Amino acid sequence: MAPQVQFKLSQPPSDAVSSLKFAPSSPTRLLVSSWDKNVYLYDTQDQDAGGKLIEKYEHRAPVLDVCFGADDDEAFSAGMDWQVKRINLETGEQTVLSAHGAPVRSVVYSKEHSLLISASWDSTLHFHDLKNPEREPTTITLPAKPHSLSITASKLVVAMAARLVYIYQLQSTAMLASQANGSTTDLQPWQQRESSLKFMTRAVACMPNDDGYATSSIEGRVAVEWFDPSTDSQARKYAFKCHRQPDPEGDGTDIVYPVNALAFHPVHGTFASGGGDGVVALWDAVAKRRIRQYQKYQASVAALDFSSDGKYLAVGVCPGFENGQEDYSGEGETHVFIRELSETEAKGKGAK
Repeated sequence: MAPQVQFKLSQPPSDAVSSLKFAPSSPTRLLVSSWDKNVYLYDTQDQDAGGKLIEKYEHRAPVLDVCFGADDDEAFSAGMDWQVKRINLETGEQTVLSAHGAPVRSVVYSKEHSLLISASWDSTLHFHDLKNPEREPTTITLPAKPHSLSITASKLVVAMAARLVYIYQLQSTAMLASQANGSTTDLQPWQQRESSLKFMTRAVACMPNDDGYATSSIEGRVAVEWFDPSTDSQARKYAFKCHRQPDPEGDGTDIVYPVNALAFHPVHGTFASGGGDGVVALWDAVAKRRIRQYQKYQASVAALDFSSDGKYLAVGVCPGFENGQEDYSGEGETHVFIRELSETEAKGKGAK
């Protein structure tokens, strides 16, 4: 087995990482968005040099999310300036696609439907029909603030405040977006659920096989659920504790950390979780088993993503608010690690 390789990207963002995404085609092309008001594009191929910063795209305010579009040269960003932008990564040109009424938390792209979906703290979703870019986006109102979005070929999962989870069929929302022009609707989701986790949802990630999703909370737990509404399928859902460390006082209690990030492996369907304890763990969702846990990072894990071929895992590390520091600065303490996975490293273990 090849040695486990991990390296740090040179020229990381100067403040906290908000998200990182590998390109749809190239497994070494990586986008990173940051609170330092920039989106960074890296080529992670040259490990000895710590990868290469290809370009930096400046924004007016902190960037909260980023994703690739139809190809490796198109990206979309969401940020504290309330705007959703398209970035041409070759020319650097930025186009504003829409403006929300509050900061935009998340942005996801559906290649199957040529749809860009943004979620804002103004409790709305914008559906941008990219086949008809001249059209105004369709707005769907939500009952609560969205915290995280995730997408499959056919579904969109929106995790919100008050532990609400909405699941939309993309086919019907795509049709709506192509017919409407700038209209607002309270389109009802295909399924409406309440998270089985008792505390605020931090992240949601969908299974690559379109079967279900995982959510994580601020209170060291992850829940795994299936889309199929049948009683049998719903009986399979479960939640488990993770990202807890024994209290150094030695009184037998655990210090519980938020689970900030989740990412599914595109080939094996296992998933990674990253927490405020600086730990990344790999899990087999079906067998309900932990596959492995990596050594602790110096600071909180803020974001995770697997490359399209499943050979690399990108880990964004920066100080969180776990230690209650008031004068927060991620400068000099923010790092992006690229981990090269062996053939079997993220493979499921099967049932016990």
